[in-house]
Amino acid sequence: MKPTIAEQIAAFEAKRAASCARMAEIMDAAAAEGSTLDAAQQEEFDTLEKDIESIDGHLRRLKTIETQIVKNATPANGDNPQRSSVTRAVGAGPNPIITVKPNVEKGTAFTRYAIALARSQGNLMQAVEIAKGWHDSTPEVEMVLRAAVAAGTTTDPAWAQPLVAYTTMADEFIALLRPATIIGRIQGFRRVPFNVAMPAQISASSAQWVGEGKAKPVSALGFETMRLGFAKVAGIVVLTDELIRFSNPAAEPIVRQDLIDTITQLLDHDFVDPDKAAVKDVSPASITNQATFIDATGTDAEALRNDVRSVFSAFTANNVSVAGAYWIMDPVMALTIGMMQNALGQPEFPGIDMNGGVFFGLPVICSTNVPKDGSGHTRIILVQPKEVLMADDGGVTLDASREASLQMDGAPSGDGTGLVSLWQQNMTALRAERFINWLPRRVLACAYIRGANYGAPASGGA
Repeated sequence: MKPTIAEQIAAFEAKRAASCARMAEIMDAAAAEGSTLDAAQQEEFDTLEKDIESIDGHLRRLKTIETQIVKNATPANGDNPQRSSVTRAVGAGPNPIITVKPNVEKGTAFTRYAIALARSQGNLMQAVEIAKGWHDSTPEVEMVLRAAVAAGTTTDPAWAQPLVAYTTMADEFIALLRPATIIGRIQGFRRVPFNVAMPAQISASSAQWVGEGKAKPVSALGFETMRLGFAKVAGIVVLTDELIRFSNPAAEPIVRQDLIDTITQLLDHDFVDPDKAAVKDVSPASITNQATFIDATGTDAEALRNDVRSVFSAFTANNVSVAGAYWIMDPVMALTIGMMQNALGQPEFPGIDMNGGVFFGLPVICSTNVPKDGSGHTRIILVQPKEVLMADDGGVTLDASREASLQMDGAPSGDGTGLVSLWQQNMTALRAERFINWLPRRVLACAYIRGANYGAPASGGA
């Protein structure tokens, strides 16, 4: 049977990819020996190069024919060829557009993109061949990698499609990351662009009662300029070649979860840790750094009520509303508060548990990254997101390397000591980066209770 135009295109594209991969192998072999190509290698390389040129020309002709066939095709019942008459028959609307998505776990496409890069050790042509194994469920992975292999042209009607696919994959990864972070679960931050100056008023004018014929007071307003520069958070996950080579769908969540945890832990911790000060042109201070705080006055329910009242008073005394604010606390602390009972065995604070809930009318965000003090006591934070400026480009950059040497340390010195060769140890590193920055508009963007140990026996008070 004569193959269809689509089948011919697929066959020639596969042949082209195989030729490209072989050319890369020839050059890699010569590079490994530190020599130029011998006569046989030159002949094979030149032959492959001519084959690719011939294939490219044939593919252009096939795609031209395919385009003409589509233009001249007559849709069934005269409908739009992009619409389906089948779904209209079952009551889905007059001319519905059908979108079919693979039934894979969210984030799978981006994870497979990372695995393909890792398996191919950065060789994009080999990565395309690896991605073909997932064509039925995540074809966008192959599309993105193909776009990286060949340069796009303005005359190619499919040039923009791989870019859209990559944007979707990155957004999919972010959508999976944000619900796991404190920042992602809080609504209402003041979104601003990077590196834009904003005037801020730091003092007000004054007015006084004035008697007849008396001089009127003159006052000045105080202003300052606030700016959110570029800041990025980065993490590296190292995987063994065995894990990458023999991975299957069950192993993919491991890669994805490592990438998520790497970014989540740092963002959460540095967003709420009072000891995190700003580092100029590197990282922002936490929202609790230099923020107002009170020390816990006890461990029972009455002490908790008094301390919460004090936190609320800190906001209202400075004319900052708590409407729309959020509580941030450790999940064990939230669980303990929810378990507190009165003399009748009734919950003192219903509606709060280790998953969050509502506490004194405001939503609760639970995170294990809320830091504890030296005594093991935690903090209960109240943040008003409307008073926090947030710059976030919403994208993740992912790179893979097998030839690098790394300091296997969460706080590398960068002086070149203790380096581990990934090539020697049969390992591959995946690096993820995200640009994000924040800045409180005023000091009272948040306040917190320090030394919280509610629910503990009285002898173990704060």
